Amino acid sequence: MSANLDVSLPPLVEPAAELTREEVTRYSRHLIIPDVGVIGQKRLKNAKVLVIGAGGLGSPTLLYLAAAGVGTIGIVEFDVVDESNLQRQIIHGQSDIGKSKAQSAKESILEINPLVQVNLHEFRLEPDNAVELFSQYDLILDGTDNFATRYLVNDAAVLAGKPYVWGSIYRFEGQVSVFWEDAPDGLGLNYRDLYPEPPPPGMVPSCAEGGVLGILCASIASVMGTEAIKLITGIGEPLLGRLMVYDALEMSYRTIRIRKDPSTPKITELIDYEAFCGVVSDEAAAAAADSTVTPLELKELIDSGKPLALIDVREPVEWDINHIEGAELIPKPTFESGDALAKLPVDRTPVLYCKTGIRSAEVLAIVKKAGFSDAMHLQGGIVAWAKQLEPDMVMY
Repeated sequence: MSANLDVSLPPLVEPAAELTREEVTRYSRHLIIPDVGVIGQKRLKNAKVLVIGAGGLGSPTLLYLAAAGVGTIGIVEFDVVDESNLQRQIIHGQSDIGKSKAQSAKESILEINPLVQVNLHEFRLEPDNAVELFSQYDLILDGTDNFATRYLVNDAAVLAGKPYVWGSIYRFEGQVSVFWEDAPDGLGLNYRDLYPEPPPPGMVPSCAEGGVLGILCASIASVMGTEAIKLITGIGEPLLGRLMVYDALEMSYRTIRIRKDPSTPKITELIDYEAFCGVVSDEAAAAAADSTVTPLELKELIDSGKPLALIDVREPVEWDINHIEGAELIPKPTFESGDALAKLPVDRTPVLYCKTGIRSAEVLAIVKKAGFSDAMHLQGGIVAWAKQLEPDMVMY
């Protein structure tokens, strides 16, 4: 990248022809900011922004983009509202539980600003639909929580020639940046310049496994929305070439320079992102291949009196919420350090479980390598167990 630290870009969107009397009234606090003014507001009116996900980051971003007067907002979302979402996904409410997240988000947006056009894309983003969808918008915002989708969004944005704002959250920390391979003046770079390869499977827990402070979503989403407005109107210095890192406990914001990595391969096509990111490692997949039990099979084994050692490999805070009766807690990190292997009984068959089956598969590989060849793990984890056998079990 250029050594010039002051990056300003031309406005991404041409201004709309006019603002109505109602729009002038609604956006008056924008219009009297000299850097925004009528022209900036007309650009927002003419903008088409696609937000991937109406979850933790999508919720505040969508609400503020709508309030700001972004004329067309697209939402990619195929999930339904769950009670565990409401701690952070403020676009949804109690009465929306069980409803399509996309529909719920649209209703909230139109309640805030009925002048906005909302397009719903109620499907999973895939390599065969991403580029065509992105080409219909000026700007993409990605707040998804898995690496496969992040790399798909990046590569599709490159192929569609679109800039995108990326955000990520975990527990008390968040990150935001702007990626745009085709940015003017040689400033282009993409997500692979920052993260060339996904982390090893199981290395980075999802928010569903590791948790997230609900209000953190507002801090990161507000930065994402601000970056979108800056790009659309051409004001200020966007986070292109910079990674902003926020620590809520320290209450610190810092930015790190990102440079174009000459070794980053040119993106020419979309790939199989699930395979590229490998939800579980090859070792875990091999270990689990013939050593996986379903909840029903495990219950039959328990009822038959077979000597089992049921091992919960989650964290203590998860164990405190729920666990399978008769299990023993031995968290995954103690297997990785080797300390847990001495605790495994040799006279009973170890059966491992976690929340959804990913961590237990990783531990299974370690346990089998240590000589416990008959060890097994529970397919789908405690979520599947509860769904099939204990529907009243509290879930997180």
